Amino acid sequence: MTEPTKRARRAPAPDERTLDAERSRRLLLDAALEEFSAKGFAGARVQDIADRAGVNKQLINYYFGGKEGLYRALGRRWLEREAEFNDPSVPFEEIVVRYLRHVLDDPRGTRLNAWRGLTEDLDDVPSGDREDLSDLERRQAAGELPADLDPGAVMLAVMAMVSAPVTNPLAVRRIFGLDPGSPEFRERYAEQLRRIVRHLVAD
Repeated sequence: MTEPTKRARRAPAPDERTLDAERSRRLLLDAALEEFSAKGFAGARVQDIADRAGVNKQLINYYFGGKEGLYRALGRRWLEREAEFNDPSVPFEEIVVRYLRHVLDDPRGTRLNAWRGLTEDLDDVPSGDREDLSDLERRQAAGELPADLDPGAVMLAVMAMVSAPVTNPLAVRRIFGLDPGSPEFRERYAEQLRRIVRHLVAD
């Protein structure tokens, strides 16, 4: 009896390799966001990120050039997602509520920013790494924001209001008597935030 003929292993087609690379990159980015948001940049280990993603840790170097490159890639991915809901034609109060809902749906980015604020040395932040205020400046020029408000101060205040349920959940419980993740709090706070911003921008 002859042995069964062994089937030759087919090399993956270029489009299959592309899909596999995209999948690996996505898994690593998702795993990195989990690890960085839970432990901060310094506390997150490359091996833990790779284990969570279910891939070889060498792929972090291959696709991102290392841990720092992976960290920066998360920032770029956030900017891409932000562009999907930050529509310049939408009233500012609704934009703020969209940010709030995004933060409550996925608090990991806000937790990561909290880690950055608590652990990163301000002297290490590049001087050119400034927040983009162009949308608020455009809204102000169009009369949507009062002329006597500093767009930077408006952005900082809004960022604090949006992130508060994630960065200070105990205060939510003490003030509202509600779980910050509950539908009741989400709807109540979203509506109040909409009204606060409406008063803020009213002439």
